[in-house]
Amino acid sequence: MDKLEFLEKYLNNASPTGFEASGQKLWLEYIKPYIDEYMVDTYGTVVGIINPKARYKVVIEAHADEISWFVNFITDEGYIYVRRNGGSDALIAPSMRVNIHTKKGIVKGVFGWPAIHTRNVDKDEVPTLKNIFIDCGCKNKEEVHNLGIHVGSVITFAEGFMTMNDRYYVGRALDNRIGGYMIAQVARQIHENANKLDYGLYIVNAVQEEIGLRGAEMIAHHLQPDVAIITDVCHDTHSPMYKKMEQGDQACGKGPVLTYGPAVQNNLLNMIIDVAEQKQIPFQRASASRATGTDTDAFAYSNIGVASALISLPLKYMHTTVETVHQEDVENVIRLMYEFLVQLKGGHDFRYFS
Repeated sequence: MDKLEFLEKYLNNASPTGFEASGQKLWLEYIKPYIDEYMVDTYGTVVGIINPKARYKVVIEAHADEISWFVNFITDEGYIYVRRNGGSDALIAPSMRVNIHTKKGIVKGVFGWPAIHTRNVDKDEVPTLKNIFIDCGCKNKEEVHNLGIHVGSVITFAEGFMTMNDRYYVGRALDNRIGGYMIAQVARQIHENANKLDYGLYIVNAVQEEIGLRGAEMIAHHLQPDVAIITDVCHDTHSPMYKKMEQGDQACGKGPVLTYGPAVQNNLLNMIIDVAEQKQIPFQRASASRATGTDTDAFAYSNIGVASALISLPLKYMHTTVETVHQEDVENVIRLMYEFLVQLKGGHDFRYFS
């Protein structure tokens, strides 16, 4: 499958937190030609493995889940009230089209909102979990139930992938299925370039990051790796309404973002920076005061400690249906991970001293 065809198919497929299986199957089928073995854990994290018999283990990781909603209450009139599954934003919900996932298949619906004519705009209500609702075209609760919808049914936004101005990828759930795409391309390049690694490479697509790094916690303890390179997204702070003094200075189109912080192992980070400089790959810097808020934290503090680093992709409009990333940044994240891996020697000791 062409890599852009895979990207569009993978991004458009729903993979809500706790219900990632269909997206994980797509991802696994794509990477199978480029790996030696794979494993799937109890909650759905998938791992592609190159050189599985090697004792020294290196992970590259992304997370597969997207924010979503749960059906929380159905009114007698057939309207649906929701609760969050992950960091879903009530402010953007009104007028959005949704897919309600049921055993009978997908049911279409919309987040309704009162017309501007009927509201006092000067004292307008802000959309919150208390007032947003879904209309799926039913006249009462019984009709809703007959469609297969029940409390606990999961709901995703329906908006899909597009390319903007021949340089940006736009869609929902780039946080972080674009990461799954990128680590898949790293595996593909290693295979196509016939690189012989003297360590085991574990390409990890983890579940349930959006509700607390849970998939990464589980798989880190299972694999017990020596090194972990995590890729996730970070904010483009050059778009309007961000405060660079508080949120850092990162922009789409200027390269991967490398983070400094307690969970990031400095010798590993410095090796990545050296590779970027040697290969003339542009990069940006960011800092994290405590946790990075990504799966980096789960890997770093697992087992007896894992040398971990974070390579982030600048993204506009996080947790909306129009998450936006620059194509050149995507390619440079892939290139940086690839170039790092092919120069790494199995058994490398990242400790500060011994």
